[in-house]
Amino acid sequence: MDDVAIARAIHVLAVIVWIGGVAMVTTVIFPLIRRTHAAKERLRLFESVERRFIWQARIATLLVAASGFYMIQRMNLWDRFRSAAFWWMHAMIGVWAIFTVILFIAEPLIIHEWVQRRALKSADATFALLHRLHWILLLLGLVTAFAAVAGSYGMVLVP
Repeated sequence: MDDVAIARAIHVLAVIVWIGGVAMVTTVIFPLIRRTHAAKERLRLFESVERRFIWQARIATLLVAASGFYMIQRMNLWDRFRSAAFWWMHAMIGVWAIFTVILFIAEPLIIHEWVQRRALKSADATFALLHRLHWILLLLGLVTAFAAVAGSYGMVLVP
């Protein structure tokens, strides 16, 4: 089962890059952006960071999906989706799906333009909202990662 160990290592590394990037953006970049005074400068800084990180996040989420589904198939774990004790498996797919929709569909088709328009009109409100949303996404990701690691090592997370 060396292939499963390799898949798991790829999975974990990709999650680290993805959720770690969300943590960096949420706890470091957004506070920096929100302290920048000029609206155009805030938008420039945000777009600069986004441009650099979005492809890393996209590639990481693709690796997470490929390695995760490989492990499910290879170890025949499909029956876990029928048990409440493995709710964290559903959570992993749910968090992945939310981020994937944001990264591949919503951001290029809706969010990018919306942020550009709104940030120039009301930078404070726009970046405060984005910051709050990133906190929600980060917390979802962290809770899910905790539950997945604990659950995969046998900890029962339901009564």
